[in-house]
Amino acid sequence: MIIDAHAHVSPTTYGSAELYLQQLAQGGIERGVISPGGMLDVRHMGDYIRGERKPEPVPKNEYIDEGLRLSQGLYGFACVDPCAPGAGETLERFFQKGFRGLMISPLVHRFGFGDEVLAPLIEICAAHEAPICSHVAFRPGANTDDYVKLARRYPRTPFMLEHMGAGPADTEASAAAATLDNLFVETSLGSYLHIQETVKRAGASKVIFGSEFPLSHPAVELQKLLLLPITGSERDKILGGNIRDLLRIECS
Repeated sequence: MIIDAHAHVSPTTYGSAELYLQQLAQGGIERGVISPGGMLDVRHMGDYIRGERKPEPVPKNEYIDEGLRLSQGLYGFACVDPCAPGAGETLERFFQKGFRGLMISPLVHRFGFGDEVLAPLIEICAAHEAPICSHVAFRPGANTDDYVKLARRYPRTPFMLEHMGAGPADTEASAAAATLDNLFVETSLGSYLHIQETVKRAGASKVIFGSEFPLSHPAVELQKLLLLPITGSERDKILGGNIRDLLRIECS
């Protein structure tokens, strides 16, 4: 079973849940994990990184809830602003609806991984045995090292680091995945060589396939992993087994 563990859907022409399901089918991918998109218009990502555009800070978690009704093969991650009033109650509400994890976004919500506002959300995730995923934001407090420190502080909570960390070859991310039982790296937008070297260093059990739809096509991101010189067992873990275990998804 192939599972795309990282996609963003939004009520837009370029990132809708319906379009995502079409692209999954084109790639022969059975299931996907969706979280709110649209807070950043990914067609202009560079503008946000340079500070020329401001994100829309309100995550459309309700749209994810609607998307889950389109297909039994979709699983939801809620996005919550840790600094917002009632953040914990918001996360708890979506867990009660059947969401499987938490996405946090330091680029959108301007927090640091060492900020205490994250603690209540992480405690809720721990209670639900739910993973947390995030990208880095290329600024003090929100870099790979900061995320690794956060994972070390909460060893019983799984943490996924999007895009293989920062840049085309984040060896800091690979080293941390090799040494921390609760840290996993997700492959979307990662370079082929860095993914290959990370599998060698950290093992296939620490690498998780994701697409970063709509910025990339699930079938395109899948092809990089199909070309890796690894065993069938290793590929099965990366393409679905690892995220299936984290989200406690039953095979059917």
